Amino acid sequence: MSDTLRTAAQFRSFAQAIEAVWLVEAGEGLRRQQCDLLWGEKAEMRQVEVGGKPTYWEAKSKYGNGIPIRWVEDVALLPRNNEGVAKMPFIIAHEFFDALPIYAFESVAAAPEQEKTQLLDKTGRPMVRQDPASKVPQWRELLVTPTRPSLDLFSMGKDGAIEAKQPEADFHLTMAKASNANSLVIPERPRYQQLKQQPTSRIEVSPESYRYIQDFAKRIGGDVSGNKPAGAALIIDYGPLDTVPVNSFRGIKEHKIVSPFSFAGQADISADVDFGGLADAALEGSDGVEVHGPVEQGAWLTQLGVQDRASRLMKDAEASKKADIEAGWKRLVEGGPRGMGKAYKVMTILPENGGKRRPVGFGGSVAA
Repeated sequence: MSDTLRTAAQFRSFAQAIEAVWLVEAGEGLRRQQCDLLWGEKAEMRQVEVGGKPTYWEAKSKYGNGIPIRWVEDVALLPRNNEGVAKMPFIIAHEFFDALPIYAFESVAAAPEQEKTQLLDKTGRPMVRQDPASKVPQWRELLVTPTRPSLDLFSMGKDGAIEAKQPEADFHLTMAKASNANSLVIPERPRYQQLKQQPTSRIEVSPESYRYIQDFAKRIGGDVSGNKPAGAALIIDYGPLDTVPVNSFRGIKEHKIVSPFSFAGQADISADVDFGGLADAALEGSDGVEVHGPVEQGAWLTQLGVQDRASRLMKDAEASKKADIEAGWKRLVEGGPRGMGKAYKVMTILPENGGKRRPVGFGGSVAA
């Protein structure tokens, strides 16, 4: 956002049209860090009340004409058009959806002894008895369970020396013994049905992501209160191009991938984004939007002219900086283990226009 506002300040008419920047951030410490960057370490963050209730925090930006920066803890707390928010929302979700919670499931083949299995709620109480005639595969949730401490703390090495064992992860995944409430609310879309028919198949589903993307779609697609379709959303994250994420839950500590069940509270945890699921949810959220992508980040940036932009930067840069610029833009577009061009995907949500014009970066060209 700091980079975005600094660039926007170079276009006066555009910067003056920005009524406010809203950041969705649940963490108090991260809100403070963001304020320090966007407005300075001594900046005051004041909490604003709406209708007598504390609703959001606010500070002023050092960029442009003092654009207000506002924070809310959840997308549901963002004001609607009829509440005074900008009438043309531009939404950026950069590495946002990978941090939202997921549920993991595995398909289990039906067995005769399962016919009398009862459905259990989260407390383990019986819900509705399973239909005895049902002999189709079922989704079983993979639950996070504490690992029992091992009393065997040492092992014998190859040379006969006694060595301390590596500590086990604090948690692990176990399969639920029966279908529960979560496994019954998986959207019965074709992309899931096919996998469900293949026992041992796994999927990862993020209902929280669907809630957010549908909120985006409703803001862009207009609503019954008379707001016309306007604005756009840009989603940049990592995940598969056209398949359902599976076994992608991971931890990241000191720039290395670790078990998500180790270093509890000390490592970032994330999962691949299901772009196909996001697109379906966006279109279900509003009839007034269309979705383009996902496309690979490398192709998207190339269509936007990243190489030309880098060339202009290098032309005016000091000799010592040119190599960094060259390596930087190539890392953004190249594939392979060190490149980001294929791992990251880009998707956009726009007001529905009957497919009359594809956006730049998604197959479209700059209009005259």
